[in-house]
Amino acid sequence: MKTHWLFPNRYRLMGWILFIPSTILGLLVLHAEFRFDFLDISLSAPEENAAWVYKIIWWLSGGGDFLNGGISSMNLTDELAALGAIIGLLLIAFSKEKVEDEMISQLRLESLQWAVYVNYLVLGVLILLVHGGLFFSVMIYNLFTVLIVFIIRFRLAIRRNEKTVLMAL
Repeated sequence: MKTHWLFPNRYRLMGWILFIPSTILGLLVLHAEFRFDFLDISLSAPEENAAWVYKIIWWLSGGGDFLNGGISSMNLTDELAALGAIIGLLLIAFSKEKVEDEMISQLRLESLQWAVYVNYLVLGVLILLVHGGLFFSVMIYNLFTVLIVFIIRFRLAIRRNEKTVLMAL
């Protein structure tokens, strides 16, 4: 069976090594306002005749009107934590098993489909129930829930499959 889009098995451990500290850092940033000072950056407003790309970057970074000549400063600790957690989860979720056969591929597909359904069902309910500033937190957590639910469901499906195979012997 060809598995073009899966990482080698050893990447799963690297994913855990990246995910755990990134998640701890992200929770500290979100709930304790923790930040690394060396990740502070300042962006100067682009000139009026600057390329449109620079103006869009300025606007997206929260700089506002580029004509005011202001300086926008930000800290990248939360971005570092989010990227670390996402990359870690991707490595965990999409690393090959030691034996990657058709059954594992089917379990992987079913688990991913189930995770997407559950994630969007929960998100739909939360869209109806959560409002205001708390909704922003819901959307932050939603960045990670599809992969987390997939990993949990896939691991449980593999364990259930292994028990079934052992019982048949």
